[in-house]
Amino acid sequence: MTQTSEAAAAVPQPPKPGRGSRTRVHRAWFVAAVTFVTIIGAAAFRSVPGLLIDPLHDEFDWSRGTISAAVSVNLALYGLTAPFAAALMDRFGIRRVVAVALTVIALGSGLTVWMTAAWQLMLCWGLLVGLGSGSMALAFAATVTNRWFTERRGLVSGILTAASASGQLIFLPLLSWIVERHDWRPAAVTVALAALAVVPFVWLLLRDHPADVGLKPYGATEFVPKPAPVPGAARRAVTVLFSAARTGPFWLLAGTFAICGASTNGLIQTHFVPAAHDHGMPLTTAASLLAVIGVFDVVGTIASGWFTDRFEARRLLAVYYSLRGVSLLFLPLLLVTPTVQPPMIFFIVFYGLDWVATVPPTLALCREQYGEDSAIVFGWVLASHQVGAALVAFLGGVARDTFGSYDVVWYASGALCAVAALMALVIRRRPVGVATTA
Repeated sequence: MTQTSEAAAAVPQPPKPGRGSRTRVHRAWFVAAVTFVTIIGAAAFRSVPGLLIDPLHDEFDWSRGTISAAVSVNLALYGLTAPFAAALMDRFGIRRVVAVALTVIALGSGLTVWMTAAWQLMLCWGLLVGLGSGSMALAFAATVTNRWFTERRGLVSGILTAASASGQLIFLPLLSWIVERHDWRPAAVTVALAALAVVPFVWLLLRDHPADVGLKPYGATEFVPKPAPVPGAARRAVTVLFSAARTGPFWLLAGTFAICGASTNGLIQTHFVPAAHDHGMPLTTAASLLAVIGVFDVVGTIASGWFTDRFEARRLLAVYYSLRGVSLLFLPLLLVTPTVQPPMIFFIVFYGLDWVATVPPTLALCREQYGEDSAIVFGWVLASHQVGAALVAFLGGVARDTFGSYDVVWYASGALCAVAALMALVIRRRPVGVATTA
């Protein structure tokens, strides 16, 4: 008997449906709910970088380019860790990987309160928080979606993607108020405590696979045995990368998602608050506007998941990137006043609906093209997203130091979004098989 069949035999078989079983809520939705709460709790660290640039600049006299470099390291590691984290989840289980990741985030954020040099910011916020957050990246949501659902995957991926925006909505106003009233150190401690608070929920309530509780995946017609642990997580992640890299769709998906990261996490999330503050807008007001983006991000991402179940993913991506590019071209005209005017509200709503609406169709294209390896492939595509974000996070700070404003960065990002729209349209629809080596 093979290792896989032995593992399958040890798994409890699905119970026979009884009277009234059709009305019961499938366990997959509870797992999705726990995942949603986990991502919300971990989202605190995503809310802080834009709030720290000015306080760290004032206290330590570090240049904005130096501070942005630490944010850049964080964003890059967030992406580069993701494919290995997806493979580690296949090897050790979702619960263990996510619990350790949250602990590392708490450690990195907590240690920043004692830093006195820029290299310590790189170590704590760049390296530790970057590695921990990378294991909590969208590959986590992709793994949960792939294991627990065969139907409604687009909707579920949209909901789980929106969790990060929901966390931003919760934490941004709170953290900006803490920074403005009590300095940045209490905000860093709040991030650490938020990450630690989620660990018990993950350990007690999250389950790795439907077979662990004797269930079929949601929408499946047959019981799916839990696969045996896959050894060699790092080797598998690299093998899948080399296989996918031989296909054209991978590079198009990676390129479009790099531009997505450049125009969201690297640009708006990192530099919108300091850019607005440059024009006299209070810190809490600018942070609240960024939080409102999170409100409409939730709506837009869930709607995008619903659209992805019904419309062609390539065309959805082209529309999303085109609209985002247009909105960014108008942003410099809206940042000339310290007060919030109706055109700025329109931008916040419009941009928020499009913030990460690109994730469900991108994930759907990865699943279509790469099948069982799609979570790891998506991890590598996400890595490109974060590399793009890291590059613009750094260059945005350098541009602010060099030109005294962020205008050139807004215009360049708008042009890049037009390129991403064209790239999305030329992705081939033919599925491409990707061989893996376990």
